[in-house]
Amino acid sequence: MSTADELLALRGLQVGIAGRSIVTGLDLTVRRGRITALVGESGSGKSITALSTIGLQPPGAEVGGSAVLEGEELVGRSATQLRRIRARRVGTVFQEPGQSLSPVMKVSAVFRDVLAVREDLRGKARVQARTTELLRSVGLPDPDRTAASYPHELSGGELQRVVIALALSGGPDLLIADEPTTALDVTVQRGILELLRRIVDEGEVGILLITHDMGVVGEIADDVVVLRDGEVQETGPVREVLTAPASEYTQELLRAVPRLDEALAGEMGATADGAGADEAPVVRIEGLSVEYQRRGGGHRALDDVSMEVRRGEIHGLVGESGSGKSTWGKALAGLVPTEARLLELDGVDPRSLPRAERRAAYSRVGMVFQNPASSLNPRRTVGWSIGEPLQLAGDVNRLDTARRVREALELVRLPASYSTRLPHELSGGQRQRVSIARALIRRPSLLIADEPTSALDVTIQAHVIEVLRDAIEEARFACVFISHDLAVVGSLADHVTMLRAGRTVEQGPTRSVLGDPQHEYTRTLLASIPNPERRLREGGPTAA
Repeated sequence: MSTADELLALRGLQVGIAGRSIVTGLDLTVRRGRITALVGESGSGKSITALSTIGLQPPGAEVGGSAVLEGEELVGRSATQLRRIRARRVGTVFQEPGQSLSPVMKVSAVFRDVLAVREDLRGKARVQARTTELLRSVGLPDPDRTAASYPHELSGGELQRVVIALALSGGPDLLIADEPTTALDVTVQRGILELLRRIVDEGEVGILLITHDMGVVGEIADDVVVLRDGEVQETGPVREVLTAPASEYTQELLRAVPRLDEALAGEMGATADGAGADEAPVVRIEGLSVEYQRRGGGHRALDDVSMEVRRGEIHGLVGESGSGKSTWGKALAGLVPTEARLLELDGVDPRSLPRAERRAAYSRVGMVFQNPASSLNPRRTVGWSIGEPLQLAGDVNRLDTARRVREALELVRLPASYSTRLPHELSGGQRQRVSIARALIRRPSLLIADEPTSALDVTIQAHVIEVLRDAIEEARFACVFISHDLAVVGSLADHVTMLRAGRTVEQGPTRSVLGDPQHEYTRTLLASIPNPERRLREGGPTAA
Protein backbone atom coordinates (compact mmCIF):
# COMPACT_ATOMS: atom_id res chain seq x y z
CA MET A 1 0.00 0.00 0.00
CA SER A 2 1.12 3.54 -0.68
CA THR A 3 1.53 6.32 1.85
CA ALA A 4 -1.80 7.68 0.58
CA ASP A 5 -3.48 4.86 2.52
CA GLU A 6 -1.85 5.95 5.78
CA LEU A 7 -4.33 7.24 8.32
CA LEU A 8 -2.00 7.55 11.33
CA ALA A 9 1.79 7.49 11.09
CA LEU A 10 3.97 7.53 14.21
CA ARG A 11 7.64 8.06 13.48
CA GLY A 12 10.26 8.06 16.23
CA LEU A 13 7.61 8.72 18.90
CA GLN A 14 9.13 9.30 22.33
CA VAL A 15 7.42 9.70 25.69
CA GLY A 16 9.20 10.51 28.94
CA ILE A 17 8.04 11.24 32.47
CA ALA A 18 10.23 12.87 35.12
CA GLY A 19 13.36 12.23 33.08
CA ARG A 20 12.52 8.55 32.59
CA SER A 21 11.99 7.22 29.09
CA ILE A 22 8.67 5.36 28.73
CA VAL A 23 8.51 4.98 24.92
CA THR A 24 11.63 5.09 22.77
CA GLY A 25 11.57 5.87 19.03
CA LEU A 26 8.35 4.04 18.17
CA ASP A 27 7.29 3.67 14.51
CA LEU A 28 3.72 2.57 13.76
CA THR A 29 1.23 2.92 10.91
CA VAL A 30 -2.57 2.61 10.94
CA ARG A 31 -4.25 2.40 7.53
CA ARG A 32 -7.87 2.91 6.55
CA GLY A 33 -9.82 -0.33 6.52
CA ARG A 34 -7.22 -2.14 8.64
CA ILE A 35 -6.65 -2.92 12.31
CA THR A 36 -3.17 -2.40 13.70
CA ALA A 37 -2.57 -4.12 17.04
CA LEU A 38 -0.07 -2.67 19.52
CA VAL A 39 0.81 -5.63 21.73
CA GLY A 40 2.72 -5.98 24.99
CA GLU A 41 2.43 -6.63 28.68
CA SER A 42 1.42 -4.12 31.34
CA GLY A 43 4.05 -1.41 31.61
CA SER A 44 5.29 -1.89 28.05
CA GLY A 45 4.09 1.58 27.02
CA LYS A 46 1.08 0.59 24.87
CA SER A 47 -1.58 2.83 26.41
CA ILE A 48 0.63 5.86 26.93
CA THR A 49 1.65 5.64 23.26
CA ALA A 50 -1.97 5.96 22.15
CA LEU A 51 -2.89 8.59 24.74
CA SER A 52 0.15 10.71 23.96
CA THR A 53 -0.68 10.63 20.27
CA ILE A 54 -3.98 12.47 20.89
CA GLY A 55 -2.83 14.72 23.73
CA LEU A 56 -4.11 12.69 26.70
CA GLN A 57 -0.72 11.90 28.23
CA PRO A 58 -0.29 12.26 32.03
CA PRO A 59 0.66 15.69 33.43
CA GLY A 60 4.38 16.32 33.14
CA ALA A 61 4.90 13.84 30.31
CA GLU A 62 7.08 15.01 27.44
CA VAL A 63 6.24 13.84 23.92
CA GLY A 64 8.68 13.96 21.01
CA GLY A 65 8.96 12.62 17.51
CA SER A 66 6.08 12.74 15.06
CA ALA A 67 2.44 11.65 15.00
CA VAL A 68 0.68 12.54 11.75
CA LEU A 69 -3.07 12.05 11.31
CA GLU A 70 -3.74 12.26 7.57
CA GLY A 71 -1.17 14.99 6.97
CA GLU A 72 -1.84 16.84 10.24
CA GLU A 73 0.98 16.80 12.78
CA LEU A 74 -0.33 16.16 16.32
CA VAL A 75 2.86 16.43 18.39
CA GLY A 76 3.34 19.99 19.57
CA ARG A 77 -0.27 21.03 19.03
CA SER A 78 -2.02 23.06 21.73
CA ALA A 79 -4.54 21.47 24.10
CA THR A 80 -7.37 23.35 22.35
CA GLN A 81 -6.34 22.10 18.91
CA LEU A 82 -6.03 18.51 20.16
CA ARG A 83 -9.48 18.67 21.79
CA ARG A 84 -10.90 19.71 18.42
CA ILE A 85 -9.16 16.81 16.68
CA ARG A 86 -10.37 14.31 19.30
CA ALA A 87 -13.92 15.60 19.03
CA ARG A 88 -14.13 15.34 15.25
CA ARG A 89 -11.62 12.79 14.00
CA VAL A 90 -10.70 10.29 16.75
CA GLY A 91 -12.93 7.93 18.74
CA THR A 92 -11.68 6.14 21.86
CA VAL A 93 -12.84 2.91 23.50
CA PHE A 94 -11.36 1.88 26.86
CA GLN A 95 -11.26 -1.40 28.78
CA GLU A 96 -13.62 -0.27 31.52
CA PRO A 97 -16.75 1.36 30.06
CA GLY A 98 -17.60 2.71 33.51
CA GLN A 99 -14.79 5.22 33.03
CA SER A 100 -16.62 6.69 30.04
CA LEU A 101 -20.18 6.72 31.41
CA SER A 102 -21.56 8.65 34.36
CA PRO A 103 -23.37 6.37 36.83
CA VAL A 104 -25.99 9.08 37.48
CA MET A 105 -26.81 9.78 33.82
CA LYS A 106 -28.99 7.70 31.54
CA VAL A 107 -27.38 6.61 28.29
CA SER A 108 -29.62 9.01 26.38
CA ALA A 109 -28.28 11.96 28.39
CA VAL A 110 -24.69 10.93 27.68
CA PHE A 111 -25.42 10.78 23.93
CA ARG A 112 -27.16 14.17 24.09
CA ASP A 113 -24.01 15.80 25.50
CA VAL A 114 -21.60 13.94 23.22
CA LEU A 115 -23.60 14.58 20.05
CA ALA A 116 -23.78 18.29 20.84
CA VAL A 117 -19.96 18.41 20.78
CA ARG A 118 -19.05 15.84 18.11
CA GLU A 119 -21.87 16.48 15.63
CA ASP A 120 -23.18 19.88 16.71
CA LEU A 121 -26.57 18.20 16.96
CA ARG A 122 -29.47 19.84 18.81
CA GLY A 123 -33.17 19.20 19.22
CA LYS A 124 -34.74 16.32 21.15
CA ALA A 125 -36.14 14.47 18.13
CA ARG A 126 -32.93 14.72 16.08
CA VAL A 127 -30.74 13.64 19.02
CA GLN A 128 -33.05 10.72 19.82
CA ALA A 129 -33.06 9.54 16.21
CA ARG A 130 -29.25 9.74 15.94
CA THR A 131 -28.84 7.96 19.30
CA THR A 132 -31.09 5.13 18.13
CA GLU A 133 -29.16 4.91 14.84
CA LEU A 134 -25.78 4.66 16.59
CA LEU A 135 -26.94 2.12 19.19
CA ARG A 136 -28.50 -0.05 16.50
CA SER A 137 -25.30 0.16 14.41
CA VAL A 138 -23.32 -1.59 17.17
CA GLY A 139 -25.76 -4.48 17.39
CA LEU A 140 -27.89 -3.48 20.38
CA PRO A 141 -31.27 -5.11 19.68
CA ASP A 142 -33.40 -2.71 21.73
CA PRO A 143 -31.82 0.75 21.37
CA ASP A 144 -34.78 2.53 23.01
CA ARG A 145 -34.46 0.43 26.18
CA THR A 146 -30.68 0.90 26.19
CA ALA A 147 -30.99 4.68 25.81
CA ALA A 148 -33.46 4.84 28.72
CA SER A 149 -31.14 2.83 31.01
CA TYR A 150 -28.55 3.81 33.58
CA PRO A 151 -25.15 2.09 33.21
CA HIS A 152 -25.76 -0.25 36.16
CA GLU A 153 -28.86 -1.59 34.38
CA LEU A 154 -26.82 -2.88 31.43
CA SER A 155 -24.53 -5.89 31.08
CA GLY A 156 -20.79 -5.56 30.48
CA GLY A 157 -21.18 -6.36 26.80
CA GLU A 158 -24.01 -3.85 26.39
CA LEU A 159 -21.95 -1.16 28.12
CA GLN A 160 -18.99 -1.74 25.84
CA ARG A 161 -21.22 -1.51 22.76
CA VAL A 162 -22.63 1.78 24.09
CA VAL A 163 -19.09 3.14 24.43
CA ILE A 164 -18.21 2.01 20.89
CA ALA A 165 -21.35 3.75 19.61
CA LEU A 166 -20.26 6.94 21.39
CA ALA A 167 -16.79 6.63 19.82
CA LEU A 168 -18.37 6.30 16.36
CA SER A 169 -20.37 9.52 16.74
CA GLY A 170 -19.04 12.29 14.56
CA GLY A 171 -17.77 9.81 11.96
CA PRO A 172 -14.15 9.51 13.20
CA ASP A 173 -11.32 8.51 10.89
CA LEU A 174 -9.40 6.73 13.66
CA LEU A 175 -10.69 4.51 16.43
CA ILE A 176 -8.38 3.80 19.38
CA ALA A 177 -9.49 0.68 21.27
CA ASP A 178 -7.50 0.20 24.50
CA GLU A 179 -7.99 -3.35 25.85
CA PRO A 180 -11.70 -3.26 24.87
CA THR A 181 -12.41 -6.92 25.68
CA THR A 182 -10.21 -7.74 28.68
CA ALA A 183 -12.20 -9.46 31.48
CA LEU A 184 -15.29 -9.90 29.28
CA ASP A 185 -16.94 -13.31 28.88
CA VAL A 186 -15.67 -15.22 25.84
CA THR A 187 -19.01 -14.99 24.02
CA VAL A 188 -19.32 -11.27 24.78
CA GLN A 189 -15.68 -10.77 23.80
CA ARG A 190 -16.25 -12.52 20.47
CA GLY A 191 -19.23 -10.26 19.77
CA ILE A 192 -17.18 -7.11 20.46
CA LEU A 193 -14.30 -8.33 18.30
CA GLU A 194 -16.67 -9.14 15.43
CA LEU A 195 -18.20 -5.68 15.80
CA LEU A 196 -14.80 -3.96 15.57
CA ARG A 197 -13.93 -6.05 12.52
CA ARG A 198 -17.24 -5.13 10.87
CA ILE A 199 -16.73 -1.42 11.58
CA VAL A 200 -13.41 -1.54 9.73
CA ASP A 201 -14.63 -3.69 6.86
CA GLU A 202 -17.76 -1.63 6.20
CA GLY A 203 -16.40 1.87 6.76
CA GLU A 204 -13.42 4.07 6.07
CA VAL A 205 -12.15 3.74 9.63
CA GLY A 206 -8.76 2.54 10.83
CA ILE A 207 -8.36 1.01 14.30
CA LEU A 208 -5.40 1.10 16.66
CA LEU A 209 -6.05 -1.88 18.94
CA ILE A 210 -4.13 -2.03 22.21
CA THR A 211 -3.99 -5.47 23.79
CA HIS A 212 -1.82 -7.95 25.65
CA ASP A 213 -3.63 -10.97 24.20
CA MET A 214 -2.20 -12.65 21.11
CA GLY A 215 -5.42 -14.64 20.80
CA VAL A 216 -7.31 -11.40 20.23
CA VAL A 217 -4.64 -10.20 17.79
CA GLY A 218 -4.99 -13.36 15.72
CA GLU A 219 -8.78 -13.04 15.67
CA ILE A 220 -9.13 -9.53 14.18
CA ALA A 221 -5.85 -7.67 13.50
CA ASP A 222 -4.25 -7.07 10.11
CA ASP A 223 -0.92 -5.66 11.29
CA VAL A 224 0.89 -5.94 14.61
CA VAL A 225 3.57 -4.03 16.52
CA VAL A 226 5.05 -5.84 19.52
CA LEU A 227 6.24 -3.51 22.30
CA ARG A 228 8.35 -4.27 25.36
CA ASP A 229 9.58 -1.67 27.86
CA GLY A 230 8.84 1.10 25.37
CA GLU A 231 10.85 -0.45 22.55
CA VAL A 232 9.51 -2.18 19.42
CA GLN A 233 10.47 -5.85 19.34
CA GLU A 234 8.78 -6.80 16.08
CA THR A 235 6.39 -5.39 13.50
CA GLY A 236 4.65 -6.61 10.37
CA PRO A 237 1.49 -8.20 8.92
CA VAL A 238 -0.17 -10.36 11.56
CA ARG A 239 0.16 -13.53 9.48
CA GLU A 240 3.94 -13.18 9.32
CA VAL A 241 4.37 -12.23 12.96
CA LEU A 242 2.15 -15.01 14.33
CA THR A 243 3.34 -17.81 12.05
CA ALA A 244 7.06 -16.97 12.06
CA PRO A 245 7.82 -14.66 15.02
CA ALA A 246 11.38 -13.36 14.88
CA SER A 247 11.50 -11.96 18.41
CA GLU A 248 11.90 -14.21 21.45
CA TYR A 249 9.49 -11.92 23.30
CA THR A 250 6.79 -12.44 20.63
CA GLN A 251 7.34 -16.18 20.90
CA GLU A 252 6.94 -15.91 24.68
CA LEU A 253 3.62 -14.07 24.31
CA LEU A 254 2.36 -16.72 21.89
CA ARG A 255 3.41 -19.58 24.17
CA ALA A 256 1.55 -17.98 27.07
CA VAL A 257 -1.83 -18.00 25.29
CA PRO A 258 -3.82 -20.84 26.97
CA ARG A 259 -4.70 -23.52 24.41
CA LEU A 260 -7.48 -25.88 25.36
CA ASP A 261 -6.51 -28.56 22.85
CA GLU A 262 -3.01 -28.77 24.36
CA ALA A 263 -4.43 -28.88 27.89
CA LEU A 264 -6.82 -31.71 27.01
CA ALA A 265 -4.04 -33.65 25.30
CA GLY A 266 -1.72 -33.40 28.31
CA GLU A 267 -2.09 -33.98 32.03
CA MET A 268 -4.49 -31.53 33.60
CA GLY A 269 -4.98 -30.44 37.16
CA ALA A 270 -3.50 -31.57 40.42
CA THR A 271 -5.20 -34.97 40.41
CA ALA A 272 -4.75 -36.08 36.83
CA ASP A 273 -2.98 -39.17 38.20
CA GLY A 274 -5.94 -39.98 40.50
CA ALA A 275 -4.26 -38.74 43.69
CA GLY A 276 -6.77 -37.71 46.32
CA ALA A 277 -9.65 -39.62 44.72
CA ASP A 278 -10.05 -41.80 47.84
CA GLU A 279 -10.07 -38.87 50.30
CA ALA A 280 -13.27 -37.62 51.92
CA PRO A 281 -14.68 -34.57 50.15
CA VAL A 282 -13.81 -31.18 51.61
CA VAL A 283 -16.96 -29.80 49.98
CA ARG A 284 -20.25 -31.64 49.50
CA ILE A 285 -23.24 -29.80 48.13
CA GLU A 286 -26.60 -31.14 47.00
CA GLY A 287 -29.56 -29.04 45.93
CA LEU A 288 -28.01 -25.64 46.66
CA SER A 289 -30.21 -22.63 45.88
CA VAL A 290 -29.76 -18.92 46.51
CA GLU A 291 -32.51 -16.34 46.06
CA TYR A 292 -32.02 -12.59 46.27
CA GLN A 293 -35.00 -10.48 47.29
CA ARG A 294 -35.69 -7.51 45.06
CA ARG A 295 -38.43 -4.97 44.75
CA GLY A 296 -41.34 -6.66 43.04
CA GLY A 297 -40.14 -10.22 43.75
CA GLY A 298 -37.16 -12.49 44.19
CA HIS A 299 -34.35 -13.44 41.83
CA ARG A 300 -33.11 -17.03 41.98
CA ALA A 301 -29.36 -16.73 41.39
CA LEU A 302 -28.71 -20.45 41.93
CA ASP A 303 -31.24 -23.24 41.47
CA ASP A 304 -30.66 -26.80 42.73
CA VAL A 305 -26.91 -27.14 42.01
CA SER A 306 -24.50 -29.74 43.43
CA MET A 307 -20.75 -30.26 43.80
CA GLU A 308 -18.05 -32.40 45.45
CA VAL A 309 -14.39 -31.32 45.81
CA ARG A 310 -11.63 -33.33 47.53
CA ARG A 311 -8.24 -32.28 48.88
CA GLY A 312 -5.76 -31.56 46.12
CA GLU A 313 -8.52 -31.19 43.55
CA ILE A 314 -9.40 -28.13 41.49
CA HIS A 315 -13.03 -27.78 40.46
CA GLY A 316 -13.65 -25.28 37.68
CA LEU A 317 -16.88 -23.29 37.83
CA VAL A 318 -17.57 -21.78 34.42
CA GLY A 319 -20.27 -19.55 32.98
CA GLU A 320 -21.02 -16.12 31.58
CA SER A 321 -21.68 -13.02 33.67
CA GLY A 322 -24.93 -13.45 35.56
CA SER A 323 -24.75 -17.24 35.52
CA GLY A 324 -24.34 -17.43 39.31
CA LYS A 325 -20.63 -18.33 39.54
CA SER A 326 -19.66 -15.69 42.10
CA THR A 327 -22.86 -16.31 44.09
CA TRP A 328 -21.84 -19.97 44.34
CA GLY A 329 -18.46 -18.93 45.72
CA LYS A 330 -20.11 -16.63 48.26
CA ALA A 331 -22.43 -19.45 49.31
CA LEU A 332 -19.43 -21.73 49.98
CA ALA A 333 -17.88 -18.99 52.11
CA GLY A 334 -21.10 -18.40 54.07
CA LEU A 335 -21.54 -14.88 52.73
CA VAL A 336 -25.10 -15.28 51.40
CA PRO A 337 -28.20 -17.07 52.80
CA THR A 338 -28.62 -20.48 51.19
CA GLU A 339 -31.01 -23.39 50.88
CA ALA A 340 -29.56 -26.85 50.39
CA ARG A 341 -30.45 -30.49 50.97
CA LEU A 342 -26.82 -31.04 51.91
CA LEU A 343 -23.99 -28.53 52.54
CA GLU A 344 -20.84 -29.84 54.21
CA LEU A 345 -17.36 -28.36 54.74
CA ASP A 346 -14.91 -30.91 56.12
CA GLY A 347 -17.84 -33.17 56.97
CA VAL A 348 -19.78 -30.56 58.95
CA ASP A 349 -22.78 -28.44 57.98
CA PRO A 350 -21.79 -24.95 59.20
CA ARG A 351 -25.42 -23.83 59.17
CA SER A 352 -26.20 -26.22 62.04
CA LEU A 353 -23.47 -24.85 64.33
CA PRO A 354 -23.72 -22.13 66.98
CA ARG A 355 -22.59 -18.71 65.74
CA ALA A 356 -19.02 -18.84 67.07
CA GLU A 357 -18.42 -22.38 65.77
CA ARG A 358 -20.04 -21.53 62.43
CA ARG A 359 -17.67 -18.60 62.06
CA ALA A 360 -14.71 -20.88 62.84
CA ALA A 361 -15.88 -23.41 60.25
CA TYR A 362 -16.13 -20.77 57.52
CA SER A 363 -12.69 -19.42 58.48
CA ARG A 364 -11.34 -22.58 56.88
CA VAL A 365 -12.33 -21.09 53.53
CA GLY A 366 -9.87 -18.74 51.78
CA MET A 367 -10.92 -16.25 49.10
CA VAL A 368 -8.97 -14.79 46.16
CA PHE A 369 -10.66 -12.14 44.02
CA GLN A 370 -10.11 -10.79 40.50
CA ASN A 371 -8.78 -7.42 41.67
CA PRO A 372 -6.11 -7.66 44.40
CA ALA A 373 -6.82 -4.01 45.25
CA SER A 374 -10.01 -5.23 46.89
CA SER A 375 -8.08 -7.26 49.47
CA LEU A 376 -4.82 -5.32 49.94
CA ASN A 377 -4.59 -2.12 51.97
CA PRO A 378 -2.60 0.37 49.83
CA ARG A 379 -1.19 2.02 52.98
CA ARG A 380 -0.01 -1.18 54.63
CA THR A 381 2.94 -3.40 53.79
CA VAL A 382 2.53 -6.69 52.00
CA GLY A 383 3.53 -8.54 55.18
CA TRP A 384 0.86 -6.76 57.21
CA SER A 385 -1.85 -7.61 54.64
CA ILE A 386 -0.85 -11.27 54.45
CA GLY A 387 -0.67 -11.62 58.25
CA GLU A 388 -3.85 -9.68 59.02
CA PRO A 389 -6.15 -12.78 58.99
CA LEU A 390 -3.99 -14.34 61.73
CA GLN A 391 -4.08 -11.17 63.80
CA LEU A 392 -7.85 -10.82 63.45
CA ALA A 393 -8.37 -14.41 64.56
CA GLY A 394 -5.86 -14.09 67.41
CA ASP A 395 -4.31 -17.39 66.33
CA VAL A 396 -0.61 -16.58 66.79
CA ASN A 397 1.74 -13.98 68.23
CA ARG A 398 3.82 -11.52 66.20
CA LEU A 399 6.85 -13.80 65.86
CA ASP A 400 4.72 -16.68 64.66
CA THR A 401 2.87 -14.33 62.31
CA ALA A 402 6.16 -13.18 60.75
CA ARG A 403 7.21 -16.81 60.27
CA ARG A 404 3.87 -17.76 58.71
CA VAL A 405 4.05 -14.72 56.40
CA ARG A 406 7.46 -15.88 55.17
CA GLU A 407 6.10 -19.39 54.58
CA ALA A 408 3.10 -18.03 52.68
CA LEU A 409 5.34 -15.88 50.48
CA GLU A 410 7.56 -18.87 49.74
CA LEU A 411 4.47 -20.91 48.82
CA VAL A 412 3.58 -18.37 46.11
CA ARG A 413 7.22 -17.96 45.00
CA LEU A 414 7.87 -14.47 46.33
CA PRO A 415 10.98 -13.52 48.36
CA ALA A 416 10.48 -12.95 52.09
CA SER A 417 11.90 -9.44 51.58
CA TYR A 418 8.67 -8.50 49.76
CA SER A 419 6.91 -8.40 53.12
CA THR A 420 8.21 -4.85 53.65
CA ARG A 421 6.96 -3.53 50.31
CA LEU A 422 3.74 -1.64 49.64
CA PRO A 423 1.23 -2.99 47.07
CA HIS A 424 1.99 -0.24 44.52
CA GLU A 425 5.63 -1.36 44.45
CA LEU A 426 4.61 -4.73 42.99
CA SER A 427 3.44 -5.77 39.54
CA GLY A 428 -0.11 -6.98 38.91
CA GLY A 429 0.95 -10.61 38.96
CA GLN A 430 2.95 -10.15 42.16
CA ARG A 431 -0.03 -8.45 43.85
CA GLN A 432 -2.26 -11.35 42.87
CA ARG A 433 0.23 -13.81 44.34
CA VAL A 434 0.20 -11.75 47.55
CA SER A 435 -3.60 -12.11 47.57
CA ILE A 436 -3.23 -15.87 47.22
CA ALA A 437 -0.69 -15.90 50.09
CA ARG A 438 -3.14 -13.93 52.24
CA ALA A 439 -5.89 -16.44 51.49
CA LEU A 440 -3.59 -19.36 52.36
CA ILE A 441 -2.08 -17.94 55.57
CA ARG A 442 -4.57 -19.77 57.81
CA ARG A 443 -4.05 -23.04 55.91
CA PRO A 444 -7.60 -23.37 54.60
CA SER A 445 -9.27 -26.59 53.61
CA LEU A 446 -10.89 -24.82 50.68
CA LEU A 447 -9.69 -21.99 48.45
CA ILE A 448 -12.22 -20.10 46.34
CA ALA A 449 -10.52 -18.27 43.49
CA ASP A 450 -13.01 -15.90 41.82
CA GLU A 451 -11.70 -14.78 38.39
CA PRO A 452 -8.16 -14.37 39.80
CA THR A 453 -6.43 -14.13 36.41
CA SER A 454 -8.95 -12.62 33.99
CA ALA A 455 -7.49 -9.09 34.07
CA LEU A 456 -3.83 -10.18 33.95
CA ASP A 457 -1.45 -10.27 30.99
CA VAL A 458 -1.23 -13.73 29.43
CA THR A 459 2.36 -14.31 30.58
CA ILE A 460 1.55 -13.20 34.14
CA GLN A 461 -1.66 -15.23 34.04
CA ALA A 462 0.30 -18.34 33.09
CA HIS A 463 2.71 -17.80 35.98
CA VAL A 464 -0.07 -17.24 38.54
CA ILE A 465 -1.80 -20.43 37.36
CA GLU A 466 1.47 -22.35 37.77
CA VAL A 467 1.95 -20.90 41.26
CA LEU A 468 -1.60 -21.82 42.25
CA ARG A 469 -1.25 -25.36 40.93
CA ASP A 470 2.03 -25.90 42.80
CA ALA A 471 0.58 -24.47 46.04
CA ILE A 472 -2.38 -26.89 45.84
CA GLU A 473 -0.05 -29.81 45.23
CA GLU A 474 2.14 -28.83 48.21
CA ALA A 475 -0.50 -27.77 50.76
CA ARG A 476 -3.22 -30.23 49.62
CA PHE A 477 -6.24 -27.97 49.94
CA ALA A 478 -9.34 -28.13 47.73
CA CYS A 479 -9.93 -25.34 45.24
CA VAL A 480 -12.98 -23.98 43.44
CA PHE A 481 -11.69 -21.95 40.49
CA ILE A 482 -14.33 -19.56 39.15
CA SER A 483 -13.79 -18.30 35.62
CA HIS A 484 -15.43 -17.48 32.30
CA ASP A 485 -12.26 -18.58 30.47
CA LEU A 486 -12.52 -22.20 29.36
CA ALA A 487 -8.93 -22.32 28.12
CA VAL A 488 -7.64 -21.40 31.59
CA VAL A 489 -10.00 -23.82 33.32
CA GLY A 490 -9.01 -26.55 30.88
CA SER A 491 -5.32 -26.07 31.72
CA LEU A 492 -5.92 -26.15 35.49
CA ALA A 493 -9.03 -27.98 36.66
CA ASP A 494 -9.71 -31.68 37.33
CA HIS A 495 -13.48 -31.33 37.21
CA VAL A 496 -15.73 -28.65 35.78
CA THR A 497 -19.28 -27.41 36.19
CA MET A 498 -20.88 -25.45 33.35
CA LEU A 499 -23.34 -22.95 34.80
CA ARG A 500 -26.02 -21.01 32.95
CA ALA A 501 -28.70 -18.77 34.49
CA GLY A 502 -28.13 -20.36 37.90
CA ARG A 503 -28.48 -23.98 36.78
CA THR A 504 -25.93 -26.68 35.95
CA VAL A 505 -26.00 -27.60 32.26
CA GLU A 506 -23.02 -29.98 32.30
CA GLN A 507 -20.68 -31.38 34.96
CA GLY A 508 -17.90 -33.94 35.14
CA PRO A 509 -14.16 -34.54 34.56
CA THR A 510 -12.65 -31.65 32.63
CA ARG A 511 -11.39 -33.82 29.82
CA SER A 512 -14.87 -35.25 29.28
CA VAL A 513 -16.86 -32.02 29.53
CA LEU A 514 -14.52 -29.84 27.48
CA GLY A 515 -13.19 -32.57 25.20
CA ASP A 516 -16.60 -34.04 24.32
CA PRO A 517 -19.24 -31.44 25.29
CA GLN A 518 -22.83 -32.67 25.28
CA HIS A 519 -24.63 -29.36 25.75
CA GLU A 520 -24.98 -26.68 23.09
CA TYR A 521 -24.10 -23.97 25.63
CA THR A 522 -20.74 -25.61 26.34
CA ARG A 523 -20.05 -25.93 22.61
CA THR A 524 -20.89 -22.25 22.10
CA LEU A 525 -18.45 -21.16 24.80
CA LEU A 526 -15.73 -23.41 23.40
CA ALA A 527 -16.18 -21.96 19.92
CA SER A 528 -15.78 -18.44 21.31
CA ILE A 529 -12.29 -18.92 22.78
CA PRO A 530 -9.84 -16.55 21.00
CA ASN A 531 -7.33 -18.52 18.99
CA PRO A 532 -4.33 -16.81 17.35
CA GLU A 533 -4.15 -19.42 14.58
CA ARG A 534 -7.84 -19.93 13.76
CA ARG A 535 -8.33 -16.93 11.45
CA LEU A 536 -5.00 -17.59 9.77
CA ARG A 537 -6.10 -21.14 8.95
CA GLU A 538 -9.37 -19.80 7.54
CA GLY A 539 -7.50 -17.68 5.00
CA GLY A 540 -7.32 -14.21 6.59
CA PRO A 541 -6.04 -11.66 7.07
CA THR A 542 -4.27 -10.60 3.93
CA ALA A 543 -0.86 -8.99 3.97
CA ALA A 544 -0.46 -5.28 3.34
